[in-house]
Amino acid sequence: MALSIQSLLILFTTLLLKETLVVAETCSNCFTHSRAAYYPNSDEQGTDVGACGFGSFGATINGGDVSAVSDLYRNGVGCGACYQVRCTNSNYCSDTGVTVVITDQGSSHDTDFILSQRAFGRMAQTKDAAASLLALGVVDIEYRRVSCSYPNKNITIKIDENSNYPHYFAFVLWYQQGDKDITAVQLCETQNFVCKLLDRSHGAVWTTNSPPSGPLSLRMLLSGEDGDESWIIPVNNIPENWKGGETYDTGVQINV
Repeated sequence: MALSIQSLLILFTTLLLKETLVVAETCSNCFTHSRAAYYPNSDEQGTDVGACGFGSFGATINGGDVSAVSDLYRNGVGCGACYQVRCTNSNYCSDTGVTVVITDQGSSHDTDFILSQRAFGRMAQTKDAAASLLALGVVDIEYRRVSCSYPNKNITIKIDENSNYPHYFAFVLWYQQGDKDITAVQLCETQNFVCKLLDRSHGAVWTTNSPPSGPLSLRMLLSGEDGDESWIIPVNNIPENWKGGETYDTGVQINV
């Protein structure tokens, strides 16, 4: 009888462990409850002076469905991440909500998100419902991290206009696909493979005051919420005579 009870206990413990693991796996897709507002004095799209440093690109990326965030900004690591955001008022709100890209930092009225007006209205079922949502100003929402997808677009390097060849090099990365964060970037000489770890000056802006010489290659460290990390090496190099304000296609798309 003792063996039988012990066997039952082992079976019960095994089943409980399996259920716990299943819940842990599915909760990576769970929604988190919060509140959202929208930029009150902007046009439909986002702002071109966002804290992520994307400039005018940050106002128009993803069709203007962008957002500022508070805690999710994570000292700039959250820049470029995508979230599904849906409001919870069944009278006005759709089931799917809207997918936004993080381009700025900010909070208002205990919110996690300040959406562009376009994105805020796109949470609604109809145009009339969108008008009602905008009239409310702040609404209850739920959100979750999702993969960013930019069909036919590669990760692109945008050299900051203030970069000064060959003394100061600053850039942001456009079209960050997938659901992982870019947590480190190295700039490497293509001839002798000497690499330099760059500084995140603010938002999504990476800088160095002493860039390597010659044609350059990037290495980007992608980090997931599950602790998984991998280095991505672009196909295309940055030319030796790079210029401020220019964009360079890395030739790399992250599988999502």
